[in-house]
Amino acid sequence: MCRKQVLQNGVRIVAENILFAHSAVIGIWIKSGSRYEDDTNRGVSHFIEHLLFKGTSNRTAKQIAEELEALGGTLNAFTSKEYTCFYAKVLAIHLPKAIDLLSDMIFNSNFAEEDIKKEKNVVLEEIKMYEDTPDEYIHDLFVSNVWQQHALGYPVLGTSNSIENVDKKTIIKYFNEHYTPANTVIAVAGNIDYQEVFSQLEKTFGGWDSPQTVAGKLIPPVVTRKDVFYPKETEQVHFCVGTPSIAQDDERIYVMTVLNSAIGGGLSSRLFQTIREEKGLVYSIFSYNASYTGAGLFSVYAGTRSSTATEVLDLILKELKKIQKDGITQEELKRIQTQVEGNILLSTESVSNRMSRLGKSELSFNRVVTGQEVIKKIFEVTLSDIYLLAKELFRGENFSYISLGPEKLTTEFPQLLSANLLL
Repeated sequence: MCRKQVLQNGVRIVAENILFAHSAVIGIWIKSGSRYEDDTNRGVSHFIEHLLFKGTSNRTAKQIAEELEALGGTLNAFTSKEYTCFYAKVLAIHLPKAIDLLSDMIFNSNFAEEDIKKEKNVVLEEIKMYEDTPDEYIHDLFVSNVWQQHALGYPVLGTSNSIENVDKKTIIKYFNEHYTPANTVIAVAGNIDYQEVFSQLEKTFGGWDSPQTVAGKLIPPVVTRKDVFYPKETEQVHFCVGTPSIAQDDERIYVMTVLNSAIGGGLSSRLFQTIREEKGLVYSIFSYNASYTGAGLFSVYAGTRSSTATEVLDLILKELKKIQKDGITQEELKRIQTQVEGNILLSTESVSNRMSRLGKSELSFNRVVTGQEVIKKIFEVTLSDIYLLAKELFRGENFSYISLGPEKLTTEFPQLLSANLLL
């Protein structure tokens, strides 16, 4: 059972006591990500994540790195398109130290010019590393083509040009506008005492005062249907084929979860069983649904030899057409519902996963969506629900195809679409 407290300045605290745990995990979730950036500051959200580890008025970068590790704990962070999270995992008795360290990073970071210059090189290397990993890079290429000229279509890391041009003034301005109480959720899970945690967090974050959060209406992206090939010296052709999907707050998100699982969400999915196990044409193939506020994308990824890429793409579209035409079977539905239930229940054994569920759902929906609630919704999904959603989404006119590799496929994508999907 979780508890929630809202401080007078608007900071939301959600906490869950887990008696069997030795640890406690705390996450500071900020509504700051690439979706909130523009052409003047691409990549600044992720860049700030880096800078907060570079030293404060109370601690050097080395002291930040060593303080929790010396206690057997860990400290880390990540940035996505719609939020940034700084988190620490420690033995429960050391939670006060984790709170003190994270709050110091949020309130007292130096943003020194020397650190900004040095960290630019670090992030530029991170961008290069990412672009040298085609099975990851292809997903950014897919999104950037389908959601052109929209913040959701830009990479979280920014571009080499945007990072080279970012300056301290831009960083501080963005930080002050987005790192605010109203934009912050603090999630804590582990072997904790609620009153002690709420008391310390109120003492530490209750006096946080900042200018009014810059609020802007999140406009959904306009979809552009694309068929684009990116030449790159790789051993395989890597590609994504997909379609606009549903937003994270759409009630059909649970239907989409089941539908995605049936298509390519695991080892027992149709695509994995048909294209890898039966045909032996790929090592890696999967589907996923990326949902955000007001928008979503469904995509299938595969990596294969140039000589078999057309065959793999054709098989993918054939499987999508089968589901569009006939839906899935009752046996598949029951298997997937049980699979999702098992995944959720097993994930609750991880204190970190429970903290993440608290923080992400509170930040996204202003309430905690429990695992039991998700399980209930999943078991309410019907075959008719899945059929109707597949029929709506899997139309040829909606699909885009982005590939990266040594050579373009000889068969044109539109021909495969017209042969396999309704137009």
